[in-house]
Amino acid sequence: MQPPAPRRRVTIVDVARHAQVSTTAVSKVLRGAYGASPEMRAKVRRSIDELGYRPHAGARGLRGQTYTIGVLLPDIRNPFFPEILDGITGALAGTEYQVFLGPGCNGEQAEAQVTAAMIDRGMDGVVLVAPVSSRDRLEDIASAVPTVVLGRHGTSPLYDTVVDDDVEGASLVVGHLAGLGHRRIAHIEHHETDPARLAEMPNARRADGYRQAMRAHGLEEWTDVVSTSYTQEGGYEGAKRLLTRPHRPTAVFAGADIVAMGVLEAVAEAGLSVPGDMSVAGYDNTAFAALGPISLTSVDQAGYEMGSSAVRLLLGRIADRHRPSERVVLSPTLVPRRTTAPAPA
Repeated sequence: MQPPAPRRRVTIVDVARHAQVSTTAVSKVLRGAYGASPEMRAKVRRSIDELGYRPHAGARGLRGQTYTIGVLLPDIRNPFFPEILDGITGALAGTEYQVFLGPGCNGEQAEAQVTAAMIDRGMDGVVLVAPVSSRDRLEDIASAVPTVVLGRHGTSPLYDTVVDDDVEGASLVVGHLAGLGHRRIAHIEHHETDPARLAEMPNARRADGYRQAMRAHGLEEWTDVVSTSYTQEGGYEGAKRLLTRPHRPTAVFAGADIVAMGVLEAVAEAGLSVPGDMSVAGYDNTAFAALGPISLTSVDQAGYEMGSSAVRLLLGRIADRHRPSERVVLSPTLVPRRTTAPAPA
């Protein structure tokens, strides 16, 4: 039996014939251009729906826009990034834009491949979430396509940025724990291998904020930083190291909620309780942090607002490539929950 022949693609000519209008009129409706009456728009839209017409992305790209936006994510397993995606898709609701995701895998080579593919496919703009690429590479991307960098503290005249005040967020955690009577407050950070980008990365800013806050609260002598990675495995490994200290900490500030997951696992494995033996705080205020059985104290860095702010900046840059770059800094808030309590006697 022969397979059925592929269905012929519905064209703008088919829509025009069905609606009994000119192809120019259909084009105006599709572009939202001036000159199409409400009655004509309604007639064309009915024909589009009945025929199942879809604009050809390649043809639209030849005319200057594909109405696609690429979003680079460093790690699709991190539960914080869906918050950003919700903000991006929410801000694009009601527009013609569609979002396409690409995994950066926390590596410069993978990021280069994904961003090159986005540029090659004519995407109208890109949002790069916590990229690890060099500043030169980010500016190369921004020279080719409108770009917003989210989660990097550096600035550039070529792209816009959205960041959280990570130093303040770390200060909120240390202040909360110190207020509960903790002195031995440890921090698990993400190890940064490239000194050139160190000052721009949120993990470095959080570690700096931790150290500054420990000094401000007179706790500098108890400063204790373990460098692993912003993963659940990194949190587990970091907590295992801290638990072998001669005087183990009474509280741990994990640099991200996904890190805190590993800390909770290691503490339970050691037969200890949270917060009875050790308080734990995270960063990101992800959905799992609010789950009743976990109830993780965490810093809310407004992931949804980050995503929506990135879209606002990106659409503005798509409309005007030469406008001055903007930088949005969001203020974090602390959400105390059951994983933090007064220090044990």
